[in-house]
Amino acid sequence: MKITNSTSADIPKIFELYGIATAYMQSKNQVSWPEFSKELVQTEIDENQQWKLLLEGEIACIWATTQTDALIWGAKDLEPSLYLHRIATNPHFRGRNLVKQLIDWANAHGKAKGLSFLRMDTVGLNKGLIGHYKKMGFQFLGAKKLDDTTGLPAHYQEGEVCLFQKDIV
Repeated sequence: MKITNSTSADIPKIFELYGIATAYMQSKNQVSWPEFSKELVQTEIDENQQWKLLLEGEIACIWATTQTDALIWGAKDLEPSLYLHRIATNPHFRGRNLVKQLIDWANAHGKAKGLSFLRMDTVGLNKGLIGHYKKMGFQFLGAKKLDDTTGLPAHYQEGEVCLFQKDIV
């Protein structure tokens, strides 16, 4: 297993995995991701915020990180945190606890940066996902309707946002 920053050459695979994840969300009647812009992903790559987990020479999982997310977290954004966004797993590697490995990496990455929390959000009340993240050690902080979704992807307009937090140890 190797975790490294994504590169521009990974963009087709990133969008393939986004497509697979979106189709899966739709099949479960959950709020699904909109089509993200290539410019967004390229900017994340340029800023070393887009990541990939490699197994057997293949991209097994992707995600993005930020250290700020004020539009979703409001005043809590002032607390030093690593935010995880758009986790998508290659279906050929499901069942290998990749999210656990990603969380372990994120904990170490956040600790090295002197941060206090790992944070995630998801749109819609997906009880299965809430349970999954709780098993990963995240505290479910509840769901809230965002007052202003300006500047956020379109799916944030479709429901409450579930917030998750885990201490970096």
